[in-house]
This record gives sequence, structure tokens and C-alpha cells, in this order.
Amino acid sequence: MKMDEQMLTLEKFEEASEIVKKVTLETKLVYSDYLSVSSGCRVFLKPENMQFTGAYKVRGAYYKMSTLTEEERAKGLITASAGNHAQGVAYAAKCYGAKATIVMPTTTPLMKVNRTKGYGAEVVLYGDVYDEACAKAYELAEEHGYTFIHPFDDLCVATGQGTIAMEIFKELPLVDYILVPIGGGGLATGVSTLAKLLNPKIRVIGVEPAGANCMQESLKAGRVVTLPHVSTIADGTAVKTPGTKLFPYLQENLDDIITVTDDELVVAFLDMVENHKMVVENSGLLTVAAVKHLDAKDKRVVAILSGGNMDVITMSSVVQQGLIFRDRIFTVSVLLPDKPGELHRVSGIIAEANGNVIKLEHNQFVSTNRNAAVELRITMEAFGTEHKKQIMDALEREGYSPKLVRTSI
Repeated sequence: MKMDEQMLTLEKFEEASEIVKKVTLETKLVYSDYLSVSSGCRVFLKPENMQFTGAYKVRGAYYKMSTLTEEERAKGLITASAGNHAQGVAYAAKCYGAKATIVMPTTTPLMKVNRTKGYGAEVVLYGDVYDEACAKAYELAEEHGYTFIHPFDDLCVATGQGTIAMEIFKELPLVDYILVPIGGGGLATGVSTLAKLLNPKIRVIGVEPAGANCMQESLKAGRVVTLPHVSTIADGTAVKTPGTKLFPYLQENLDDIITVTDDELVVAFLDMVENHKMVVENSGLLTVAAVKHLDAKDKRVVAILSGGNMDVITMSSVVQQGLIFRDRIFTVSVLLPDKPGELHRVSGIIAEANGNVIKLEHNQFVSTNRNAAVELRITMEAFGTEHKKQIMDALEREGYSPKLVRTSI
């Protein structure tokens, strides 16, 4: 596939950088002492989660809008999105006084739906994943004559997203690595293309969820590949098919792909909240989770945090799972005689070891002989893995033979 010589040029990136300043906030790099110490790299965060719309997507949407004719805008705009592009298009359309219709998967977090509506867009919920919503958006565009704005497979949109790289280089000219999340590939295309124009020696690494690695599979195959299904908590990057227009640029400019699991994203969320007091959505955490996979000792690494639009229910679930993964919350099952004082004795052992009990479940029917044994399930807080082991050892010494069981809060 031949590349478009008129787009993704240094001149276009410079033009886009000036235009998007009208709708973007300054997201200066944040040095992460925590990630730097734990990885051996010099890690800087590009906090696009702090944008007015909560994500970088407003860059590509607004730049694309600036290239449309008045007639194209007057027809009304339509797009499909899992949330962040939706808000970007809705906000850009509002700036230009244009009507916008957004098709979103039915699984889109409520906060993203409501914020999109809040910018004046009409929202249509359709399909379980982005690809199904996109097919519906094309159908509606054909039916009503709307101007379609693709969330990633559009060179104008990718140019707008690439303005992030321009800002990174202005702040950190000697950057060695840029980690960029990949869903369909728009952000990665813009960032990697501009980065290579500015410094061919820089390494740009794309990061995908392990359960939605459509770009990784496509690069392996040497052609665009459609995954049979996707499964990831990173809803913003849950894409089955990457952009066909973008693919040649990524083949040329992307140095590697790292995939991360959902469990790694859960832990990364906790890292950001505790160490940087930042709320970053699961797709935006891809680059944070990828840092530990990077062999780049002492190198300057920029991790792009692509967005921060996470609803409270999801946030609560992720925090709880993160605490469990970090051994900060755990559950043990012990058997004890059904007689007065046993519960007090067990709780005393835990208290002596500085554990904090948060839930108890007492099951008298684990054995037909209640005097011989009843089951007590104890969910408690600890300071981490070592402290958890100390509590378990204390119970073991007192003859309770604790067994770890699945924690359910």
C-alpha cells in the first residue's frame, strides 16, 4: 500500500500542533521516581489523562474538523468510539457548531456516555465491541448523509494525535524511547512517524492488551489481521482490526510491540494512584505496565498516559483487585473447634501480628461433627507479601493450618 505523500509530513505535524493548541491543555512531562527506581530506566509520564476531555483524542478530532469544508460539517458528523474519541469529536463539533452523532458499544462505561452527551452529541449504543459499533456508524452515515470521522484509520486524525510527539521532543529532546498505547493505531502512527522524522534513532514501542493484540498479529503476518474476538479490561483499545491506511506507517516506524495482561493493568492502576495521585484508565495504563518489560537501563523513556476516563464502579473493582494482587488483602480458611473463645483466640493471633480483619465468615456445616471442626474464613489487610507470610506463620504456629482461599470483598 502506497503511503500518502501529502499527509504525516513534518509540515503537517507543525500545522496540527498550532491548531490543536486551541483545545488542548499543557500536559508537561512528569518524572516518575517510583517507576524509574523499579525499572532502572529514567521514566517520564506524558499525562494526556489530564486533558479537558480526559484523553488525547481531542487532538485528532479537532485537527480533522479543521480540515473539513463548511459543507461537510453542515451535513452533521458521525463516528464510532469506545469513549475517548467520542468525547473528542463531540467537543470539537461543539466548538465548530456542528451536529455530532456518536455510536458507542453497549459496554462503554456510563461516565464516558454521559460526558459525550454533555458536549451536545447524540449517542447511539450498539454492539458489544468497537468494531460492531463502527459498522453501525457507517450504516447511519450512509442513511443520513453524515460526514464520517474514523477514530483511528484516518491520516488527518493520526496527524493530530502525533502532536504529542512534538511536545515530548520540545521538553525532552534527548528522549530514547517512547511507549505508546495501541488500539487501532492512530496514536501510534502519529507519534512514531513524527518521532522518526525528528530523530531516526529513537525507539518507539507500541503497547497492546494481551487480549486484543491485533497490531502485533498484523505485523507478524505482514498484513492487516482481524482477531476472532477480543477480551480485555482496556476497553479503549479493545479493537479487532487495526487501521489499513495506518498499517504501512507502523510497519516502517514502530520498533516493537509489547503486550500486557489485565492483571498487570490492575497493579499499574494502583501504582499510579498511590505514587502519582493520578487516575488513569486501563488503556492509558498499558505503557506504565510495559515499562518493566523494557530492557533500557538508564535510558530516557516517555510513557504516554492516553486517558483517564474511568467510571467509579470500574475504579472500585480495579482498586480491590490491585490490593489482592499485591497481597494487601487476602483470605484464609482455618478449622477450629466450635466452642466459646476460639474466635477470640484466632483474632488475637492476627492482631498480635498487626493484621486487620475486615470480614469473617463462620461455616458450622463444613463437618458433620461440629465439635471437631467448623470453618472460619478470615479476610484481612496486610502491608504486603512479607507481612502476609508473617500472619500465616503465626496462625500455623498456633496449630490452625491456614489455607489461602479466593478473596471476595
